Amino acid sequence: MRVEIAEIESPIGEVIVACQGPAVVGLHFSDHNGEFANDLSRRFGEWEPSSGAHADEAAARLRDYFASDLRALDRLQVDPAGTPFQRRVWAQLRTIPAGRTASYRDIAIGIGAPTATRAVGVANGANPIGIIIPCHRVIGANGTLTGYGGGLERKRWLLEHEGVLLRT
Repeated sequence: MRVEIAEIESPIGEVIVACQGPAVVGLHFSDHNGEFANDLSRRFGEWEPSSGAHADEAAARLRDYFASDLRALDRLQVDPAGTPFQRRVWAQLRTIPAGRTASYRDIAIGIGAPTATRAVGVANGANPIGIIIPCHRVIGANGTLTGYGGGLERKRWLLEHEGVLLRT
């Protein structure tokens, strides 16, 4: 199976985006390239990278986002696969606008599962399309940064880029 791949340089490192048709199916930082390839293999079996218009469009939107068009990613289609619960969490994450944050509890309430805070955290951590599905916008209930697969410094940068004032 062919998967369109594009790479872009960003202020927080090289980003690799993968598309299957018009939908983004993966996004990782290049320093997590092995994890990225494994995620795509689990999902698609044998796959081969190719270039294409869909990945180029996703890359262009990512460049726009990093150049301060904070709404540039909103229009991208995503297909993250995952369990029905994960997909509900990831869909809820996409409702958090740039410049805002939510807690794991906020997300749990938003999907109608107010006692599933820990499960929301696990789903958040398994997000295969970081930045576009904005798991970086989820912070601790006390306003502090919590884990991020790309590293807390990247999470801090993304939130500050979006205008979020963080507690120090």
